[in-house]
This record gives sequence, C-alpha cells and structure tokens, in this order.
Amino acid sequence: MRRSGKTAIGIAAALLLAGGGVAWRRPAADARVDLVLATRGTVEQAVSATGAVRPKTFVDVGTQVSGQLRHIHVKIGDRVERGQLLAEIDPTVYQTRVAAARARIKDLEAQRREMCATRDLAELRFHRQERLAATAAASREALDGARADYLVAEARIAALVARVEETRATLAGDEANLGYTRIFAPIAGTVVAIPATEGQTLNASQTAPTILRIADLETMTVWAEVAEADVPRLAVGMPARFATLGGARTWRGAVRQILPTPEVENDVVLYSVLVDVDNPDGALMSEMTAHVFFVERAVENAVTVPRGVLAGAGADGLWTVRLKTDAGLEDRTVRTGLVTRTRAEVVEGLRPGDAVARVAAPKGGK
Repeated sequence: MRRSGKTAIGIAAALLLAGGGVAWRRPAADARVDLVLATRGTVEQAVSATGAVRPKTFVDVGTQVSGQLRHIHVKIGDRVERGQLLAEIDPTVYQTRVAAARARIKDLEAQRREMCATRDLAELRFHRQERLAATAAASREALDGARADYLVAEARIAALVARVEETRATLAGDEANLGYTRIFAPIAGTVVAIPATEGQTLNASQTAPTILRIADLETMTVWAEVAEADVPRLAVGMPARFATLGGARTWRGAVRQILPTPEVENDVVLYSVLVDVDNPDGALMSEMTAHVFFVERAVENAVTVPRGVLAGAGADGLWTVRLKTDAGLEDRTVRTGLVTRTRAEVVEGLRPGDAVARVAAPKGGK
C-alpha cells in the first residue's frame, strides 16, 4: 500500500511538470499574427502638406466715389454676370455737380457768342479806319484804337473758349463720378462676401471701400504650406492630389507656383505652394482644409504590400517576408522596387493574393 501511494505521488508530479511545460510554451502560441494580402495597386512617394482651398480668381468690388450706399442688388451666393448692376450709391451730389457744369458751359458759350459779335463789330471799325487813314481822313490815333479793340475781342474769345474746354473736362469728370455711383460686376462669378451694408456711408478719399467680393468658383487653388526641408523636392508641374476634411473624394491637379517668400510661424518656415483644380460641380468651397500629397514618383499596377511586413536590411532591394503556406509560415526573400514609409512595390517573390505575416505583440502587451 505504501508503495502504491508513492507511485501515485510520482505520477502526479510528472503530470504537474508536464503541465508546467505547456504553460511555459503558451505565450508563443498566443502571439498575435496579422496576415495581409499582396495586392495590385499604386505605390507613391510623396510630400505631404496641409493647406486651404481658395478661389483662383476673385475681385474685391469697391467704390471710387464717396456717399451713402443706397441699395445692394445681390446677396451672398448669387451668381452674377459681367456688367450686372450690383449696388448703387446716392447720386444726388454728383447729379448736382453735373447739372452745374452743364449750366456753366451754356453760360460760357453765350458769353463767347456775345464776344464774337463784339469782335466782328471791332473788325469792321478797324477796317473802316484803315480805309480812312489811307486817304488821311482819319487820324493815326483812331486807327490804333480800332486795332486794339479788335485784338482785345479776339483775346477774350480765346479765353472763353479755354474756359469752355476746362468746364467740359470738369463735366466729364463729374459725369464719370456720377456713373461710379452705379457699381457693376467686373467679372462673372459668385458673390462670396458682402462686408458693406445698405445705408452705410462710404469714404473713398484715401482707399476704395470694399462693398462685396466676387469669385470664380469653377477653378479653385489650394494654398499648401510646405516645410522648408521639403520644398527642394517640389517643382512646377509636379502632380498633386488632395482631399478635404471628412470627404472621401480625391481631387488631382499640378503645382502652378511655389511662392519665394516664406511664412514664419513659431520659428517654423513654411512656403506656399499653389495647386489649381477644376471645380465644375461646386463641391469645393472657400477655406476648406486640404490634405495635399505632391507625388514625386509613382508606380502603377504594381504588386504591393505594407511596409511593415518587410524584414532585414533591404540591401540591393532584398528583404525577407513571412509567407503563409499550407505547411505554415516560411521565410521568403523578395526583391522590391519603390519603398515608402507605408507601402512597398514587390517586383520578385510574391504574387497578388499571397498572404504575408506581420507579427505584433500579444494582447495585453505581455
């Protein structure tokens, strides 16, 4: 009986040791293995930046004359055509000036006609005195007086003609100012802002007050802010794509301009890079935030995998991946082409649909 008890104790101890061995190996069995498929797609090497969407073309419509803003004929969001009446300024003062200038011209024209009659009479007297002086019937003094009267009349007519021309020029300016009280659209587009209000007094003495802004929303420009370290990688004409916050749509364009003057914010130097894009359906709106990618290099229709599945040094484009086979996971050497921070182009060693492993830490961080 004692012997059999010792035997039972030995068997139990052996089972405990065996159980301990299983428990010791379990963390490896619990390691979480993520499988991802090799797929066909595009691999891009790009510079990323953020920016704002703005109209490529816009005009701040102001006034060239001072006065009270009597009426605004449009509202924000209205589509306007070139030459359409937008607003009116009280024209009373300018109408008065035009009327006064026209009356002054009439007065001067009347004076000129009167002086022309006086000149004609002086000319007749002068010629008469000339004939009389030729026969010694008139004195030299009378002849000189008649000549002087004629020349004075001619001079006064010339002065009146000059004053008429001056007043006509003033009238032209007054008529132009009267015309400026009616403000028309300089371009076709959409009204995007109206900072002025009806009844407001506008003072155009120093700067032209802005009444409203018209923008052409059919072509938009992304103003991307690019870090100074990335600017040398960009060039005019480089393809770019962007998306707005919360949107799944991608727009494509090209770099139009890289502005040479930077913006410095908190000791960070940023350069504005402009990308134009068509906006026929009006989906892009002013000041939308854009996430922009400037594509340096792209490979299309390539076999691609996530960058995280590659192991090794990558010398000569050779890496190791863990390929899932019927027998389990096995190491395989692959050759890559373009490798970015997120994806890699595989030129040899994998086909679309192959599953490769990416080993992560076990759940709970153990």
